[in-house]
Amino acid sequence: MSDVSYYTVEGLKKLKDELNHLKDVERPLASNAIAEARDKGDLSENAEYDAAKEAQGMLEMKISKLEEIVANARIIDESQLDNSKVLVLSKVQIKNLANNMMMDYTLVAESEADLKSRKISVNSPIGKGLLGKKVGQIAKINVPNGTLEFEIVSIKR
Repeated sequence: MSDVSYYTVEGLKKLKDELNHLKDVERPLASNAIAEARDKGDLSENAEYDAAKEAQGMLEMKISKLEEIVANARIIDESQLDNSKVLVLSKVQIKNLANNMMMDYTLVAESEADLKSRKISVNSPIGKGLLGKKVGQIAKINVPNGTLEFEIVSIKR
C-alpha cells in the first residue's frame, strides 16, 4: 500500500493516540480473553476461544493498518501552502450555483473528515472537485444524483 497521507499535527496525534490505545489497552484485553477461554477446557469445542482468537486477529489487523498509516504520514506545513488555489487544509467558501447557498468547508485528509465540523475529505467527490481551483472558478462536481456547480468565493488558511 505505502500511500503517503498528509495530516495536521492534531490529526496525526489523534492517529498515534488511537494506535497506542489499541496496543496498550486492547491488545492485553484480547490476550486475557484468550487465556480465560483456554482455561475452560477442550479447545476443539470452545466457541468462546474461537471468538477470542478471531477478535485478536481483527485487532492485530487494525493495529498493523494503523502502524502503516502512521509510518507513511506526513505533517503539512501550513505556512508553506499556497492561498491562490484550493489545497489540503484550505478553508474554502463556495456558492452553490443552483440555489445560491454559501457554504464554508476545510479540506482535510480522509481520516480527519468530520462533516459536523465542516471538514471534508480531499478524497470525497466535492473535495476532489474543489482541489486546484482558484477564486472565481466554477467547480463542476459529479455526485450520485447529478452534477453540482460551485463557485469558489474565497480561499483562506
